[in-house]
Order: sequence, then structure tokens, then C-alpha cells
Amino acid sequence: MLVLKRKINEEIIINADIKIKILSVSDSQVKIGVEAPVEIEIFRGEVFEKVKANLVVASEKSKEKVAGISDLKINKLL
Repeated sequence: MLVLKRKINEEIIINADIKIKILSVSDSQVKIGVEAPVEIEIFRGEVFEKVKANLVVASEKSKEKVAGISDLKINKLL
């Protein structure tokens, strides 16, 4: 892990297209801004963990057979 000290309005540049800027510091909070291409998803750590857990559950459910699926099929004779 790279650890850097930054002051307000100073930036960190990642891979030339991601900027992290320190916006403010107060008490025990640091407000940062992240500027990145729209195709890059940015999550807070706790939100990412919930998304990841939901994806695992959804993946497991997608492997289950759906009861009565054959009743939903439509047979057409041409």
C-alpha cells in the first residue's frame, strides 16, 4: 500500500485519467473528490462489500432450477 500525505486541494493522479483530490479536512473526516472516466465504477468500501455479497447470492440463485418452468413454454406448430 502506498501511503501519501496530502494537503487541501492537492491531488493524487492514477494512471493519467483518475484524479483524487483532497477537498477538506475536519475533525476525523477527510472529504475527497474522485474524477474518473464514466466507465470506471467507484464505490465506498462498505457499499462495494454489499454489492459483492448480492452478486454472490444472485449467482447462486441463478444456478437453481425454476419449478414449473416447463409450464411457461409455448409450443407452436408451423
